[in-house]
Amino acid sequence: MSIPNGQPKTILVVTQVFVPDPASVGQHMADVALELAERGFSSGRYNIRVYASARGFENPGTIYPRQETLGHADIRRFPFASFGKKSMPLRILGTAVFMIQAFFAVLSTRRLGGIFFSTSPPLIGLPMTLAAAIRRVPTVYWAMDLNPDQLLALGKIKPNGLICRFLESVNRIILHRSTSIVALDRFMADRLAARNVPRSKIVVIPPWPHEDKIQPPNSENPFRSRHGLIGKFVIMYSGNHSPSNPLTTILDAVVQLKDDPNLRFLFVGGGSGKKEVEQYIRNHNLTNALSLPYQPISELRYSLSAADVHIVSLGQNMVGIIHPCKIYGAMAVARPILFLGPKPSHISDLLDRHDIGLHISHGDLPAALAAIRRFREMPPAQLQSMGQTAQTVLEQSLSQSLLCGQFCDFVEKTMQIASPSK
Repeated sequence: MSIPNGQPKTILVVTQVFVPDPASVGQHMADVALELAERGFSSGRYNIRVYASARGFENPGTIYPRQETLGHADIRRFPFASFGKKSMPLRILGTAVFMIQAFFAVLSTRRLGGIFFSTSPPLIGLPMTLAAAIRRVPTVYWAMDLNPDQLLALGKIKPNGLICRFLESVNRIILHRSTSIVALDRFMADRLAARNVPRSKIVVIPPWPHEDKIQPPNSENPFRSRHGLIGKFVIMYSGNHSPSNPLTTILDAVVQLKDDPNLRFLFVGGGSGKKEVEQYIRNHNLTNALSLPYQPISELRYSLSAADVHIVSLGQNMVGIIHPCKIYGAMAVARPILFLGPKPSHISDLLDRHDIGLHISHGDLPAALAAIRRFREMPPAQLQSMGQTAQTVLEQSLSQSLLCGQFCDFVEKTMQIASPSK
């Protein structure tokens, strides 16, 4: 694909969620977009334009600039493209409005060189693959999660129902018409390949932590002081609270341990699963548990490093469907992991290869209590060693600079815009 009249192509990044929104998918899409924009500016071969929503994902009352420049990326945000997550009809309406605006924006983009999209919103791949076919440009699909797999695993739809058949048909169109696909782990790649997607167009690249934003503070942590955590042993779950990442076993353990004055459980973030956490806190009058909203990016280094141990949860039937990337934030701040979920999985693979945490199964309350007590009884040097091992593993094989660089190389290769030296 040549550059007409020597002018650079425009590569589109289409995502409903984008920075400064704190949702993880928006953060990761921004990482790729901004690095590609820097590369494109340096080489003069392409430009990056982002189409996103002008409203916040969790809080639609948050309004972002309709147009701005971040680094060398041109950001354009659509109005009325998100109405929050509290009402499913409004969420569907926001998704539909975003996809319609994105579709026509792609069709009208001059010197279009390719489209990069993910699963935000869930069905954005359908209008994007259609627009790509019309414009005859390549696409890169970042499979952040899989549907209808997730809805089936949660029991929200029936295997042979109309919704399932529709979603699977759309899914197969996206998978087979995408030029290249990025899966988050080997289990997800296997699920994609089972749909007769050629392995040659699938690459496995895990999501990454934002180490530059979450380096642990060198001095006393103000987050611990602010929330009365000085002198306490803190176990934290930080991120999206979802039925796909159930916490019931941990919450039952919190109830059992509510009389321990030196133990605190923090549940930081948002999502539909937050209701269960707050109901447990109210119904059991828990003074050893605290529920907090998503923390600003500027505060992540303090909130994540305030924990002594981080909880990572993965639903029993969610292997290869979703990928709990919150583990990387815990590793970046050098904290051990308490993994609640099935085995084998991507997280259990990491724990099997490296001494970075403990594993328990859903529903096994005695094992959860035993694991928590084991962490409590560990000498500080052992906890620190476990956390430092996690941080070293991340720096050597899972860092942002390494993985985001590989991701951008893959996008450039797909779009045929890599510099001749690559």
